[in-house]
Amino acid sequence: MAKGRRTFIVGAGCTAFIKPRGLRSTEDMGLEATTKALLDAGITYDAVETAYVGYCYGDSTSGQRALYNLGLTNIPITNVNNNCSTGSTALYNANLAVKFSQVECALALGFEKMKPGSLGTNFPDRIPPTALLHLRSEDIERQALGENHGPGAPRIFSNASAEYFQKYGGGMEHLAQIASKNHKHSVNNPYSQFRDGWSVEQVMKAPKITNELTKFMCSPTSDGAAACIVASEDFVHAHGLENQAIEIVAQALATDGPEAFESQSAMQVVGYNMTKVAADKVFKDAGFADGQGRDQVGVLELHDCFAANELVMYPALGLCAENEAHKLVERGDNTYGGKFVVNPSGGLEAKGHPLGATGLGMHFYIAMQLRNWAGPMQAPGLFEGSEQGKYGLVHNVGLGGAVVVSLLRRPEFFKPGGEDGRTRLGYNHAHECRPVTMQDVDKVKSKKNSPFVLQHAKL
Repeated sequence: MAKGRRTFIVGAGCTAFIKPRGLRSTEDMGLEATTKALLDAGITYDAVETAYVGYCYGDSTSGQRALYNLGLTNIPITNVNNNCSTGSTALYNANLAVKFSQVECALALGFEKMKPGSLGTNFPDRIPPTALLHLRSEDIERQALGENHGPGAPRIFSNASAEYFQKYGGGMEHLAQIASKNHKHSVNNPYSQFRDGWSVEQVMKAPKITNELTKFMCSPTSDGAAACIVASEDFVHAHGLENQAIEIVAQALATDGPEAFESQSAMQVVGYNMTKVAADKVFKDAGFADGQGRDQVGVLELHDCFAANELVMYPALGLCAENEAHKLVERGDNTYGGKFVVNPSGGLEAKGHPLGATGLGMHFYIAMQLRNWAGPMQAPGLFEGSEQGKYGLVHNVGLGGAVVVSLLRRPEFFKPGGEDGRTRLGYNHAHECRPVTMQDVDKVKSKKNSPFVLQHAKL
């Protein structure tokens, strides 16, 4: 990724993340998110030359079904499934297409329509691909950590935190502080599924799910969609998007190494090393020496499917030493007034986790932070110290496994002022959540559209 040309997020859109009650179809949520992204960028669907659409729970060609609402333009549409990192994987592929000059403008869309309750398999006739990771985690429980309990997903991450506490100190109260921090952040996010602002005490007293995790330390299943438009620098200048383009400085996708199964480490089972590999590559590609650059990050969206994962991924991303994660929490260096603002959106624990949409939602929030549009969610001090200001970081992990890490920054040619996405949508969608109308769709749909398809859309 160090090679190739510069790429930029020029448009982004998101739906509210809601409880999975079957109220909306994936194609209608996808239409809303993509319409917002196109309005934000000031372009129509005719400008999109390729699209990658991510989802985990859906039939083949669900991506086509969603995008056909905006037009039938014969472009390549590729459907993507990479567990919880699906949305960012779609963006990774869209970014590659622009970076290596296949296209000037690419779309990444992600959505999910989920079932209530803990994650399960949709294919009971076969062994899940993550089964060996769960077996490995249970082996480590018996050999080193002591027996745990609860559904598979929280249990595997709970074991990772148990290993951290055993090696370095800290305890369940640190997970409660992380979860409470995220829930308090979510109060300012109208897209968030939960806006309760739970205190540390309330988090600790919630029903236990595993030895280390309570209910409020766990992300919920959710319905929702998000979209990002990636374009070249030539496209940015041709369309006058210097006032909102955010550069994807570097991006990496990594998968597991042998340590996931051979290291006797529950932290490695949940992707510690593949996160480290991706993060180190990103900062190297951005031009930093080994281990450097993290002090220039001001805001992050970090994959907190469970509070345990946020804790163990602080050192994996290089935000602190391996034995310092709980101390970072104690210092408040993960929230407003500290060294980093981690998950200003509320994170997965509070804003929700519709798998295919999650990673693109993360990029939506960081892009809006770097535009300085995030209102009550805005991280302070991002634009001090240099013309470009600090970086934003996105971390999105899926077991089985894949992790995407993205380093974003406001480019040196950034020029605020004039018409921008807020003007085109009629409000600031960075921190206001409104539905779209058919009049909005009419502004961005392709000239090659199907009235027959559109008459079935429900906004």
